[in-house]
Amino acid sequence: MRRMSDQPARWTQATVYPDMWTDPDDDPRDSDGVSPDGELATLVDFLTNYRLTLRMKCEGLDAEQLARRSVPPSTMSLLGLIRHLAEVERDWRNWISDGDPLPKLYGARDADFDGAVGEQAVVDASYADLEREQAATDAALAEHPDLGERVGKDGIAIRELMVHRIDEYARHSGHADLLRECIDGRVGQ
Repeated sequence: MRRMSDQPARWTQATVYPDMWTDPDDDPRDSDGVSPDGELATLVDFLTNYRLTLRMKCEGLDAEQLARRSVPPSTMSLLGLIRHLAEVERDWRNWISDGDPLPKLYGARDADFDGAVGEQAVVDASYADLEREQAATDAALAEHPDLGERVGKDGIAIRELMVHRIDEYARHSGHADLLRECIDGRVGQ
C-alpha cells in the first residue's frame, strides 16, 4: 500500500497565478476577450476548451506515465481517458445515426482502459484515434446547426448531445487532475 510520503511533491508550472496549470500567455485556451455570440458557438467553445484541458493534463509525460493507474483502486489512467473519449466520440455518432451502429474501437466494456499500456505505439495510436473520432463527430454534428433538431433512432436533441459531450470532457478533466497529481505532483486548474 502506498504511503502519503510516497506521493510526489505538488508543483505548478505557472508563475503568474500559482493555482493555475500554466501562465496565461502559454495557455492555448482562449479565455481573454469577448465570449462567443450565440448558444451553438458557446457550446463549441466550452467543448474545445475542455478538450484542450485534457490534452494539457497529459503533456510532458512518457508512455509509462500516461498508462499509469495512479489512483488505486481505480483502473483509470490518462491514456485510458484518451482512449475512452475516442470511444465515446464514436458512440455519440451512433446516437445521431439512423443506421447500424459503428463497431467499438477497442472491444468489450473497459477495453479502452484495459488496453491502455505504456507503449509509445499505443499512445500514438490512441491520440490519432481521438483526433479522428472528434473530427468525425464534429463533422456529423455540423450538419445539424439547429440545436433543437431531434436526430437518430431515439430522437435526441442536438443541444442535449452537445451538453453531454461537454459534461463528459469536464468530468474527465477532473479525473485527469487527480491522476496527473499522483503521477508527478503537477497541479493547477
